[in-house]
Order: sequence, then structure tokens, then C-alpha cells
Amino acid sequence: MTTQPNSAEARDIRYHLHSYTNARKHEEIGPLIIEKGDGIYVEDASGKRYIEAMAGLWSVAVGFSEQRLVDAATRQMKKLPFYHNFTHKGHSPVIDLAEKLVSMAPVPMSKAFFTNSGSEANDTAMKMIWYRSNALGQPQKKKIISRKRGYHGVTIASASLTGLPNNQISFDLPIANVLHTGTPHHYRDALAGESEEAFATRLAEELEQLILAEGPEMVAAFIGEPVMGAGGVVVPPATYWEKIQAVLAKYDILLVADEVICGFGRTGNMFGCQTFDIKPDILVMSKQISSSYLPISALLINERVYAPLADESNRIGTFGHGFTAGGHPVAAAVALENLKLIEERDLVGNARTVGVHMQKRLRELAGHELVGEVRGVGLIGAVELVGDKQAKTPWKNAGALGGLVNGLLQENGVISRNMADTLAFCPPLIITEKQVDDMVDAFKKALDAAVPQVRG
Repeated sequence: MTTQPNSAEARDIRYHLHSYTNARKHEEIGPLIIEKGDGIYVEDASGKRYIEAMAGLWSVAVGFSEQRLVDAATRQMKKLPFYHNFTHKGHSPVIDLAEKLVSMAPVPMSKAFFTNSGSEANDTAMKMIWYRSNALGQPQKKKIISRKRGYHGVTIASASLTGLPNNQISFDLPIANVLHTGTPHHYRDALAGESEEAFATRLAEELEQLILAEGPEMVAAFIGEPVMGAGGVVVPPATYWEKIQAVLAKYDILLVADEVICGFGRTGNMFGCQTFDIKPDILVMSKQISSSYLPISALLINERVYAPLADESNRIGTFGHGFTAGGHPVAAAVALENLKLIEERDLVGNARTVGVHMQKRLRELAGHELVGEVRGVGLIGAVELVGDKQAKTPWKNAGALGGLVNGLLQENGVISRNMADTLAFCPPLIITEKQVDDMVDAFKKALDAAVPQVRG
């Protein structure tokens, strides 16, 4: 790209190492610099306006310009700009937020523990699980089962739980005691003629065989997203979670529900656990908890987890884990106000009703020659692209078609994200049916524009 030597683009290339980015390619093409946000829209440095179809990173529930969140942060910043929760200290915002989260949990929970990101929360869950096993006199019970294509973060522990190759290659991951079982993606992984329920049965049987092979006395927990996010918006097949939970109960294995993307309305219920009747022992949340206006995340733990942990902290003298900014008063105040907005404006109901419209509009594209599968629930969806519909094979190589269409879509004023050849749609929960139509119409235009390049 050609830029002025001291432009923002040039300085970004010179000084900034980006997340999830090809660093050498970035040196060539530079950044898209976003300067403003308003509702479901963002605006770049040139003044071009985009529908932010990913809500930033699956996360801006109430839109990009909510004054009540700005005011909540300002009030708290003036009153108590920082305090911590170490060594018996506390403050009103974190107490209020802990009470709110425990009271709204989809299943009975005992305590909330605060961290700053989904990665930190899942890392913490892993440590809590190990700590609990030691407390119970089960030092061998340390293995945690995750799923291929699952996404649980990027710290050393949480990236080990993640089941995506690019999060582990050259990082020397995964670490020990992490196992991976199958992905509940019927379109890609079911056998010929296998029904959703039969596929779910097979996945549950494979999980049980993995547990038996490792030894049930060695396996402490299973972690999963209600709907897989970064792994391609994979909606589980019918009866999947029912059958998985039956296996876990049979062998006394904890269930961790990663609600970082699904939580606070995304699937058309307050939690994805309600959509799929999941009853976790640990529930992990982030992103929409504050609409990502400020970094905050949390774990809810039930009494089955809390009691041994509390006993062990009493034996040792402390629970030796925590973060300087965990439960930060300003972030907690913003999260509380954000949750009020979600409830007052019935954004969960909006996700349910407008979500039906979004799913319908996306499924109208199923017959397009470049579309392999359309999937989703509520206001989260995905369209998987293929070069050959019958064979379900990519154009050129995996990710080429997704990258092409995503680029064309951005030119059309919509920011999405392609995960290889799957484009995701996860707009702010405030989106209207008319705005959904604008988003899907732009996507259809991008698909049509790609056809001559693919078939030429």
C-alpha cells in the first residue's frame, strides 16, 4: 500500500503487532482504521460507514454509542477509579455485579469470580478444577476434555483447551492434561445418511470411549460452548447436549459451559445454556457482559465447585489466584448498566424475534452456487462457502473463497469475519429487521460478485 510516512496507517505498520493477523502481509496492506461507532455501525478514517456484522468481536450487544454506559463509567471513575478484591477487600460495584450474575444464572450457582477476558476466565476455570481435585484428595483427576474446533482463549492454558490449529502451532501447545473429542458439526462430520440424533449418539459414545481409555478417575472436566463461535458457528445437532451430559454425569465429570459468545442474549435466551438445556458446574462469561466497553469477565461456580475450593483455601491459608484488575469497579459499573439495558430494552427478545428474520434471510442463500451450508440460532449465524456444493470442497484452497467474499463484503459496507470459508454474522442485539435486510443484501451482492472470479 502507499501511505504518507507519518500517516496513522504507516505508524501502525511501524509500531503495532496485531492480533490474529499475518504480520508480513500487514506490512504490505496496512490496517483498516476505525474511528467512530454509532449503533450497529462503525466508520473508518476516510469516513466510510460499515454495518459491524460481528458486533466488534461477537460482543457489542447494545451498540457502539450507548451514552448510559459512558455515563456509568464516568460516575464510577469519579467516585472510585480503582480498587481490588484481594485479602478481604471489596467495593460496591463488584458486590452488586456478583449478586446480579448469581441471581440471573440459568442454574443454581454459589459464587462469582472476576477476571478480565474470556481467556483469563477459562485459564482460571482450569486452575480451579485442578485445585478442587487436590482438595478432594484426587490428585490424579486432572485431565480436561475439550473439543476440536472449540475456542476457549489464547493464554497458555486456555489456548490448550482451544481446538484450532493456528492457536497451537509453533506455540508448543497444548500442554499436558488436555484432550480433544469430536466436533458436533453434522454438515461436515456426520456419516452418509446419519441423522442428527444418530450423529449425537455417536459423538457421546466417542466421548465415553475417550473417558474410559484415559480412566474416569483421571478426567476432571469437560468444556464446551453452547454454540461454537470461532470454530465456525457450529450449532449442535438435536439431542447432543442431553447425551453429552448423561456421559459426564455417569463418570462424575464437571461440566464447564463457555458462554463468552452465547451469554446475555445471543441465542435468543439470556444464556445459551437455556437454549440447549445445559446444566454446568462452571459458567464462563465475558464480551456482552459489558458490551466490551471495558474489559471484564467472570466465572460462576456452583457449590459442588466452591465448597472444596473454600476448604482448600482454608487449609493453605489463601486462594492464591487473582488479577489486579479483576472485578475493576469501573468495568463492573459498566457491566451492571449494560445488563440493565439488555433487560429494560428486551434485547434478548429482540435477538429472538429479529434472529428468526436473520436466520430466514440467510437461509434464502442456501441455493446459491457458492453456499454449502447456512446455520445459526438467534442473532448468531454463519454461511459456509464451497467451490463444489456436491463434494463440499473448497475453491482453490481452504480459506480462499471465504477471504475473497469477505473482502467483497467489506467493500459493500459490511464487516464480517471469515473463519476459513465460513463467514459469521453476529450483529449487535439492537439490530432491526431492516438493518438485517441491508446486511444480507450486501452479502448476496458479494457472493454474486465472487462467482465470475471463481468460475472464470
